[in-house]
Amino acid sequence: MRFVDQIRVHAKAGDGGNGCCSFRREKFIPHGGPDGGDGGKGGDIILQADHDTDNLVALFFEPLIRSGRGAHGKGKNKHGRNSGPTIVRVPVGTIVHRAGQKPAEPVEEEAIADLTEDGQQFLLCKGGDGGKGNTHFKSSTNRVPRQHTEGYPGEEGWFHLELRTIADIGLVGYPNAGKSTLLGAISAAHPKTAPYPFTTLHPVVGVVDLAEYHRLTVADIPGIIEGAHDNKGLGHEFLRHIVRCKMLLFVLDMAGSEGRNPIADYQSLRKELGLYDPLLLKKPFAVIANKADIAEFADYAKIFRRKYPKVRFVEISALKKTGLDEVFQDIEI
Repeated sequence: MRFVDQIRVHAKAGDGGNGCCSFRREKFIPHGGPDGGDGGKGGDIILQADHDTDNLVALFFEPLIRSGRGAHGKGKNKHGRNSGPTIVRVPVGTIVHRAGQKPAEPVEEEAIADLTEDGQQFLLCKGGDGGKGNTHFKSSTNRVPRQHTEGYPGEEGWFHLELRTIADIGLVGYPNAGKSTLLGAISAAHPKTAPYPFTTLHPVVGVVDLAEYHRLTVADIPGIIEGAHDNKGLGHEFLRHIVRCKMLLFVLDMAGSEGRNPIADYQSLRKELGLYDPLLLKKPFAVIANKADIAEFADYAKIFRRKYPKVRFVEISALKKTGLDEVFQDIEI
C-alpha cells in the first residue's frame, strides 16, 4: 500500500442555506404576517487525529474536501436543516499549515494545528451561517417585509498536511545497518528486510513490551545518507519523522560489512541531524553496535569505545537476536 506523509488539499466548508420570504396564508386569515424561516448552517470541516490511521493516503486520492450546505428556510417559520460536519481522520502526529493557491507557492512556516493526541480535533473550515427569513424584518411600520438574506459562504482554503511519526524511540542509521531487522526482533512489527539499501521506504512503528507492564514505541526511520539535511536522496522525507522521538538509537554496522567505516558513519549521522535541526543533538541517545556475529566487529568496537568512552554502547546481533535484552536497560522516557 502506498505511504503518504504529506499532502496538499483544498477544503471548502458548506454554505449556509437562504432565508425564506413567506407570508401566513390560511383560511379566514387572508393577510397573515411574515413566516419565512431561517436557512440552515453549512457543514464544518474537522480534522480528527486517529491512532488507527497511519498515513495520509486517503487524502492522496481525494484531495478536495467538501462539506454539505445548509437547507433553505421554508414557510411557517420552518428553519432549514443544518448540515452535519465532515470529519476527516488523519494520523496522530499530523501538522497543518496554510498553503498558497498554486502548488509552487511556499507553505507558511508556522503551523496552525498540531494533532498529537488520539481523538484531538481541529476546525479546519467553518461552515457558513444560514440566511435570515423575512420574519426578522417585521416591525410596527413594516408589516409585510419582503427582505430576507442569503446564506453566508463557508470558509475555504488550501492546506498542507504533514505527518511526523510519534514514537518514544527512533532508530537512526545508514541503509543496511540492521534497523528493520532489529525492530522485527524486539517487537511484533514486520518491516521488510532484504540485502540491499533502502528496503524500508517509510517509517515503521513497533511496540516493545518491557518489565512491569511498561511499553515503548520504536520507529524504524528509513536510512539516511550524506546531504540528507539538504533534502538529498529522500532526506526531509525521513528526517521529519525523527523530530518527535524522545530518544534516538544510532544503529551502526559495527563490522563494516557494507564497506563503510562505522566510526565515520556515526560522525556523519550526528552531523546530518544537527544540520537539519540542532535540537536533535540534545536528545538522549545511545549507540547500538550491530552485527556482532561478524569477525571484524571486535576491532571496530574497540576503536569506537576508545574514541567515545562516554557514549552508551550496546553490542548486539539483530540477525542472531543476541544482546537485545540490554538495548532498553536503564532507559527512562
